[in-house]
Amino acid sequence: MNKHTLIGTVSLFLCSGLLQGITGKPVKALPPNILLILTDDAGIGDFGFCGNPLIKTPNLDNLAAQSTRFTNFFVSPVCAPTRASLMTGKYSEKSGVYDTYNGGAVMATEEITIAEILRDNGYQTGISGKWHLGDNYPYRPIDQGFNESFVFKGGGIGQPGDQDNYFKADSAYFNPVIYRNEKKIATKGYCSDVFTDETIRFIQTNKNKPFFAYLAFNAPHTPLQVPKAYNSIYKDLTLNNFKNIPGNSDLKMTVKDLEDAKNVYGMISNIDDNIGRLIKELKEQDLLKNTVIIFLSDNGPQQNRFKKGFRGLKGSVYQGGIKTPCLIHLPGTFPENKEIGTMAAHIDLLPTILDLCHIINPKTSKIDGCSLMPLLAGNDNDFRHRTLFFEWGRGFPIPYMNFAAMNNSYKLVGNSYSRTEMDGFQLFDLQTNQDESKNILAENEQIAQKLKHEMEAWYLKTVSHPNNRRDYPAIAGTKHENPVVLNRNDAKGSAGIWEQEEIFGYWDVRIATSGKYAVKANFIKALKEPGTLYLKMKPYQYAVNTTEITNEISISDVFLDAGDYRFEIYFQTKSGKNIFPLYASILKTE
Repeated sequence: MNKHTLIGTVSLFLCSGLLQGITGKPVKALPPNILLILTDDAGIGDFGFCGNPLIKTPNLDNLAAQSTRFTNFFVSPVCAPTRASLMTGKYSEKSGVYDTYNGGAVMATEEITIAEILRDNGYQTGISGKWHLGDNYPYRPIDQGFNESFVFKGGGIGQPGDQDNYFKADSAYFNPVIYRNEKKIATKGYCSDVFTDETIRFIQTNKNKPFFAYLAFNAPHTPLQVPKAYNSIYKDLTLNNFKNIPGNSDLKMTVKDLEDAKNVYGMISNIDDNIGRLIKELKEQDLLKNTVIIFLSDNGPQQNRFKKGFRGLKGSVYQGGIKTPCLIHLPGTFPENKEIGTMAAHIDLLPTILDLCHIINPKTSKIDGCSLMPLLAGNDNDFRHRTLFFEWGRGFPIPYMNFAAMNNSYKLVGNSYSRTEMDGFQLFDLQTNQDESKNILAENEQIAQKLKHEMEAWYLKTVSHPNNRRDYPAIAGTKHENPVVLNRNDAKGSAGIWEQEEIFGYWDVRIATSGKYAVKANFIKALKEPGTLYLKMKPYQYAVNTTEITNEISISDVFLDAGDYRFEIYFQTKSGKNIFPLYASILKTE
């Protein structure tokens, strides 16, 4: 019996896959529904059940009391990598995702996602909220296993990659433009409410079928826009309120930190109310007892506030950047009010879900995660000796900058460009030093060297993965997407390309079929100076002059052969400035 057969057999037993009916005959149980809830930039200290006495999260606190809580659970330092790991059960760097923008947040379409596996095993699959793993065919949610998709573009509502809401700077979170199965629609309401409404609709529509609902909130990510009713809940909070939290007297917060915390807490209380709505709906539909609810966040907080004394913020590999609450709720399988302290991570949720759903999929044999199910029986054999790795370097991994390797209670953190010396490393024993304040490397160099060697081996194996040796072009000239809209989130070029105007950028594009195309460039501001729009797709080059005051310029009758291109488009003013568009589109006309 191989490992995957064994896991499947164990899960059938643990999940009561075959029940004894009243007549004594075996009755096959319904496959469990899956509700995966992910918050965006909510930290380990942003919930009442995590020890925050200032925030009001009664629904999540109640859910936590009725769930199994994984108290040493870790994710990536930033959002897109975490989302790729949730979808694939792999370290994101193996899936083509290594960053949040600049072309680093497009997941290989060849990756087998949890949505694809569940869909192919009879589940209805739906996503509502934030995808952030590719906005063009063939990387969209509907290309990666979701029957229904209700998402915005780019990495955050109102960000440059979300051109539909970008120009609503002060109100992007209200009445956002969303894409339902790639058709643009105008919504009404606050974004978190809108995403929850969609998830409830999806549950109601599929209540008689097994379903996988992925609710990926955009909150409490910036911009910190929150309904007044929720902001007012925390209007009387002071800096002293934070200092008076037991064990938190050393927290240094500014007045701006305080105002940000009030807004973040309002956004999280809104999420809490929406989770209460979801649980109520599941109860009313008599689905709660057969629905796995998983709740976690994608990384640590972006702003400085209470985080249980942990070191670091979003983007850091210290505890404050990568530690998240993780709740799993399924009556009769996951015990109520139970804590499991075994070190686990986002890569473990895909195999856990497959275990719960009694699905054995040979295509997942090369995943990095382990099912959490054995931990319910106290069996941590698959976890005790494994090492987890975390990194983020604004681009491809940099050995050994902002890099961590964790094994049991030991954690090695690298913040050095040196490949040989140990002076840029720190070693912590998380069992006795959760806040990572005491570097014990000097007296435990052998342990540190072992973790460093594992870090080196993981790095070399990961960067040599085939998915890191190719590009992920948007594909134009197909029936799946026409026009293809290229946004700033996926643009490559100068480091830090975001919403600058005078900057070099380009997109990777594949022309699927030879023919005529129309290309359009849209700019952040109206171009008030005469000049020329250039399109370069080696060996093709097109240009059009204009003297109009406009923020949109088109080039028609562009003939392109099938093939892969670097799609460069920019407006050169008469005075010599080169302006890069906010977004561009490619429409096949013939």
